[in-house]
Amino acid sequence: MKEFQFKIDGKEYKTAVNELEGGITEVTVNGKTYKVEMEHAAPKVAAPKAAPAAAPAAPKADAPKAEAPAGGKKVVSPLPGSVIKVLVAEGQAVKKGDTLLTLESMKMENTIAAECDGTVKQVAVKAGQTVMQDDLLVVLG
Repeated sequence: MKEFQFKIDGKEYKTAVNELEGGITEVTVNGKTYKVEMEHAAPKVAAPKAAPAAAPAAPKADAPKAEAPAGGKKVVSPLPGSVIKVLVAEGQAVKKGDTLLTLESMKMENTIAAECDGTVKQVAVKAGQTVMQDDLLVVLG
């Protein structure tokens, strides 16, 4: 089971994802459990069922919060996930829109792009590392 916390438009969502057989995944969102059939397009959601009571999971400390150097532009994780690939190195020049790294969350790959032109001052993560929302990924200067 993978657990995630999201904040969308200021509202907090706590989710847990269990993979079942035959392309059906069990997803719990804020205490309601759904069986989701994964397709190429949007998933179909079945009626909710009662969620079993579970002990809260201990928080993982895989990616400690790092501090950006003075004057640096912090690039933080928009959601919890695992770093798949880091495509930049310290000292490398990047342009706005260049892909810095790839992050997997809920079996979807998300590209994290540079928000401005600059030079990579710090790479705070490595491939295979788990990150939470707002963890520091890269610093651009």
